[in-house]
Amino acid sequence: MKLSVPGRVTSAAIVTAVTLLTTGAISGAAPAPTTPAPTAAAAAPDIPVANVKSHLAQLQSIATANGGNRAHGRTGYKASVDYVKAKLDAAGFTTVLQQFTSSGRTGYNLVADWPGGDTNHVVMAGSHLDSVTAGPGINDNGSGSAAVLETALAVSRAGYQPTRHLRFAWWGAEELGMVGSKYYVNSLSSANRAKISDYLNFDMIGSPNPGYFVYDDDPTIEKTFKDYFTGLGIATEPETEGDGRSDHSPFKNAGIPVGGLFSGADYIKTAAQAAKWGGTSGQAFDRCYHASCDTSSNINDTALNRNADALAYAVWVLSS
Repeated sequence: MKLSVPGRVTSAAIVTAVTLLTTGAISGAAPAPTTPAPTAAAAAPDIPVANVKSHLAQLQSIATANGGNRAHGRTGYKASVDYVKAKLDAAGFTTVLQQFTSSGRTGYNLVADWPGGDTNHVVMAGSHLDSVTAGPGINDNGSGSAAVLETALAVSRAGYQPTRHLRFAWWGAEELGMVGSKYYVNSLSSANRAKISDYLNFDMIGSPNPGYFVYDDDPTIEKTFKDYFTGLGIATEPETEGDGRSDHSPFKNAGIPVGGLFSGADYIKTAAQAAKWGGTSGQAFDRCYHASCDTSSNINDTALNRNADALAYAVWVLSS
């Protein structure tokens, strides 16, 4: 999730394979907890939390090898993009890197399309892949990025053939003010913006003292997520801490229906919330928010597992 003071794009750079990006056209630790699937889960797969954590371990290793972070314009960010892209390419996605420049440094968005489905009705799930310079950003936002990646890989493993077209994205320079996602949305014509039926955002979904927050933007998307958690017997609350502070904002401002999940950042968990969700009242949902301690040990496995499964559920339901 971005810092309070937004950055800005200082100059636009090359857009690789611009046709795909602007038209949407394509050719051709403790044992991992398990989450019982609600009866409404239909064909949506269970997302193995061990797989999600394996991606987080890779992002941690990348940060460790690159000055302790994965921030915009740094070697750790590009290595993170390369890791995700290689996984998607091997799984049969059509991937495109969109390049931009912000604060004098080159940034990248990674967009991956799953072949098939009605490209006039696109269901899109995304997350920001960059960290702040202070640390490796494993909850913020390795957690969302890894869960989106594993959901995309689950699409491939299942050989899923949705009615609507599926697109996944990993945004650059979110921490400077949603720079990458703004750049992407601004690159779309109004007609192609209208083809995106749903944009789902996942920014911090494994907070160590977690809450279960659902974006209260588009009613259909909100209900889809709430239905999933109701099936688990988990009460949710509307997400307010991140309003205007993550990558759904450019989509929302462009009139695209948005929704998403969040497990909390530096707001303090109340006694009522601790009674409902467990954890510790009087402490932040993530005491390592934007800090060097946001490492692979800064993750609640149960929250990560539940949110990853909810992500997949929403992708399947909204694209079917």
